[in-house]
Amino acid sequence: MSKCLSRAALGIGLLACLGLGAAAEPKHLGIGREATPAEIAGWDIDIRPDGKGLPSGKGTEKQGEEIFMQQCAACHGEFGESAGRWPILAGGDGTLKSDDPVKSIGSYWPYASTVMDYIRRAMPFGNAQSLSNDELYAVTAYVLYLNDIIKDEHFELNSTTFKSMANCLPGEAKIIGHARTIDVTPETGKGPKVE
Repeated sequence: MSKCLSRAALGIGLLACLGLGAAAEPKHLGIGREATPAEIAGWDIDIRPDGKGLPSGKGTEKQGEEIFMQQCAACHGEFGESAGRWPILAGGDGTLKSDDPVKSIGSYWPYASTVMDYIRRAMPFGNAQSLSNDELYAVTAYVLYLNDIIKDEHFELNSTTFKSMANCLPGEAKIIGHARTIDVTPETGKGPKVE
């Protein structure tokens, strides 16, 4: 037997011994249980840019403003300007290339699906997933309105209008770099000098 065939046979033998050559049955460790379909559905709440995963509901900027004032303004400020150490939601247009970039919804992630998915999953802080579907649509509409992504205060955000906002930016989206190669967070002593 040639050296190549011997090595191939040895490799196949090792794979078979390790159980990698055939589909292995899942190991049961004797702890926990399989998740039920209802439990899986409870965690499967992502909202995609194409509208898949959208809950039923609707809301306007006006309705969202009232909810935002009650549940969000204590941390994010009345106009998304931030209160203390909490994240800014509005403003920062044109700052990403500056020495002091402001990452807000309008400047950094102006996509309805990203905003709505995050609000649905994580807000209000300390009481995540407590908003009804209508409240979720309304708060999302208000935050997009604060960033001039929605310009009409009477605009109703729902599953139909959401799909028309797949890309909230005007024009075509163009990838100009990747996160690993673009440094939008300046380090001390690096970058252009501001006088």
